[in-house]
Amino acid sequence: MESHVLANQKAASAYNAAAELFDHPANTFWNRFGQGTIERLDLREGDKVLDVCSGTGASALPAARKVGSDGRVVAVDLAEKLLARAAEKAKADGLENMEFRVDDMLALVYPDGYFDAVVCVFGIFFVPDMAAAVRELWRQVRPGGRIAITTWGGDLFEPANTSLWQAIRDERPDLHKDFNPWDRISTPEGFLAMLAEAGLTDANVFAEDATHSLSDPEDWWTLAMGSGYRGTLDQLNEEQLRRVKQSNLHHLASQSVTEISANVLYAVVEKPLI
Repeated sequence: MESHVLANQKAASAYNAAAELFDHPANTFWNRFGQGTIERLDLREGDKVLDVCSGTGASALPAARKVGSDGRVVAVDLAEKLLARAAEKAKADGLENMEFRVDDMLALVYPDGYFDAVVCVFGIFFVPDMAAAVRELWRQVRPGGRIAITTWGGDLFEPANTSLWQAIRDERPDLHKDFNPWDRISTPEGFLAMLAEAGLTDANVFAEDATHSLSDPEDWWTLAMGSGYRGTLDQLNEEQLRRVKQSNLHHLASQSVTEISANVLYAVVEKPLI
């Protein structure tokens, strides 16, 4: 298993490269599921919220609106380019209750119980020891507060995902992946088991079967270049990348693919009062 430092470096590099397309209209799922996470968290005005793996603010911005001017949201991400976009959005929306930190979510060292809520959307699986990461985030939740962790369900972005990886394998077999980090927690049972390992035994997991629409195959390529796939795609040379795109999009067009799976699992856990 790779080290936490190496995992951080890979994630930061991939998402900084993807930043230019992260908020493209083809990638509306970030905001959709970020908002969906906050809706399940029952935030109140005046709450202090820690939002890690914030990206461009898909969950941090709605959290800031929810807690109001008396509340506070700390948005943390390793990718400074994504976080800069989040800060621009906050300024445009007149949100003055936000702080942005380019940092490792496991090195924040806030006091025990400092936050009313901690949020992590599509990020916990980037940490090699997910249970340890959850324990560190849970430590910072006050008694009576809540943690919300959102991850991908099964069959993510199919059938486009498998087609993409097959095209990559044809060009660079060494880059092909049979396993993604979120696969370890892509079922309710696996998710609950990881949370239990972290000591969160009273978790509620909600499975949402969802799809993401594609107006044409190019939407899928925009998604791929504006997401974590970018870390792999940037390792291809120009000609290899052209052939991967051509093969991938030809397959989607031949199958008349107009939507891909985007199944999601939400976990919300309340910390017992002492």
